[in-house]
Amino acid sequence: MLVILIAQTAYALDIVYPKQNSVTINSPSTFFTGSAETGVPLTINGEPVPVHESGGFAYAVKLKTGENKFVIESGNEKQIFNINRPKSSAGFSASSKPEIFYEGSRIFTTIKDNVPLRSSANDGGINRIAHYQEGIPLIVTGEKNGFYKVRLSDSKSAWVAIKDVSPSDEITPAHLLKRENVADKEFYVFKIEFDKKIPYVIEDGHPFIVKFYNVEGKPENTFSFKFPLKQKLLGYSGKFEENTFVLKIRKVPQCKKEKPLKNIRIAVDAGHGGDETGAVGCLRNKEKDVNLEIAKKLVNELKSRGAKVITIRNGDETIGLNERIEIANQNNAAIFISIHGNSLPDHMDPNENKGTSVFYYYPQAKPLADKILKSMVSQLPFEDDGVRQASFAVVRNTEALSVLIETGYLINPSDNANLINEEVQEQTAKAIADGIENFFKE
Repeated sequence: MLVILIAQTAYALDIVYPKQNSVTINSPSTFFTGSAETGVPLTINGEPVPVHESGGFAYAVKLKTGENKFVIESGNEKQIFNINRPKSSAGFSASSKPEIFYEGSRIFTTIKDNVPLRSSANDGGINRIAHYQEGIPLIVTGEKNGFYKVRLSDSKSAWVAIKDVSPSDEITPAHLLKRENVADKEFYVFKIEFDKKIPYVIEDGHPFIVKFYNVEGKPENTFSFKFPLKQKLLGYSGKFEENTFVLKIRKVPQCKKEKPLKNIRIAVDAGHGGDETGAVGCLRNKEKDVNLEIAKKLVNELKSRGAKVITIRNGDETIGLNERIEIANQNNAAIFISIHGNSLPDHMDPNENKGTSVFYYYPQAKPLADKILKSMVSQLPFEDDGVRQASFAVVRNTEALSVLIETGYLINPSDNANLINEEVQEQTAKAIADGIENFFKE
């Protein structure tokens, strides 16, 4: 029997989404979510709507262009919703503008830290190939869609947002001065000194490669530093300190078979919090609260297995995305786990989309994501919603293996009921910890 954390003795008709009775939604369909009294017929425009034993429901509806009226009835209760679907703009085209080519090249410099260098002229998607500090000079040969085209070598180009750089003086090729290895207990550390900062791209494969561009005397002005990695990649960082590029690659920790997580530093992040509510469930459960409950249980579970846990959020507080990453990195976390609950855009059906999914960005984190999802779907009452690559801020952290777990869909009645079930929350924490442990056992 479900142990529901939020007591609900009477199921008055409560529509959670749409948030208002009169709204505009530019989509061919939308959905209603909320709660109603169990055992009492619920209808939307006369069509019967199933109500979960928890009282939650979700129901998808189609929208025609113009006004759409929906009458929702449960027993003696009635609510009316008017949803306007605007007409499509005639002649509108989302196609990108053509590329502009410059005569000659121009020099720009990054004006802040964490500037994305992209493989395409798009602000989104899986196209980030580097993140630059302030003061990295770039050779620009054109522009498109608010991005400058950056020439890295004769055969490789990239893109940087126009707003992230400013004009700079002409630059000459850099000179490689020296390389050295630095002894360190936890990392392979390499220092590569140039006479100036230059652009670079890290390829985190086997071998591990850092390519530096605009280097005098190298083929295509490109110097490639290769490290023959013979282990799983467990996090890395690369940045300039003055004109010296410092590369750190985490060594595999010595794991004991009987307690593989002992002394492993793991950051646990409860998504959202404070001003950021996140998704709202059928029973009006706030995602930020559900995330925190599961995260707390995960912290306890990991500590019981000997892990050194970094807790990103202990209460209902607002913490920025970059701040969450900084907390993990300042504490030298090897693993970063972000706990979330899922939702959907208007055009999708919350009854057809349910289950657990795990997201990663960099290839180094995919094996961990695979182990966690396999453990969760084998132990929990959630369906397998897949391992996916996505450009979420918290999984773009390279210093730790970083994954984001969507434990279930708060707007799906069944998932919602399970997510607020304290016993399932405990099981979720155990399953995640098992997945991390299975990763380290290999």
